[in-house]
Amino acid sequence: MAAGYLTTHVLDTARGCPAAGMRITLFRLAPEGRVVLAQVRTNGDGRTDTPILPREGFAPGQYELVFHAGDYLRDSGQAGPEPLFLDEIPIRFGLAEEAHYHVPLLLSAYGYSTYRGS
Repeated sequence: MAAGYLTTHVLDTARGCPAAGMRITLFRLAPEGRVVLAQVRTNGDGRTDTPILPREGFAPGQYELVFHAGDYLRDSGQAGPEPLFLDEIPIRFGLAEEAHYHVPLLLSAYGYSTYRGS
C-alpha cells in the first residue's frame, strides 16, 4: 500500500473562520483529460472528513483541486456583484513522492493563496 495521501483545508480570511460547506472536486490529470476522483464538501472546521485522496488511491502524477468558491461566497453573503471576481478556483500540482500532501486554500472574495502545508 502506498504511504501517500492528500488533504485540504479552506479558511475564510475575510471573516477569520473555516469555510464550512465549500464544495471541492479533485481531478487526476491524464493524457485523455481530467478524471474526477472525488467530490466533497468541507466540514465545520473547513476540512474534509477524510483525506480527499486516501492512501489506497494515491499515485504519483498531476492533480487539480477545484474549489467552488463562488457558491460559498454567495451563501455567506460575501459574493459582491455578478459576475464574481472569484468563482471556481483551480489549483494544479504534482504529487511526486509517497508522502502526506496538504494543499490548503486561504480565501476572500477578491483574493486567495495556497501552499504545500503539513
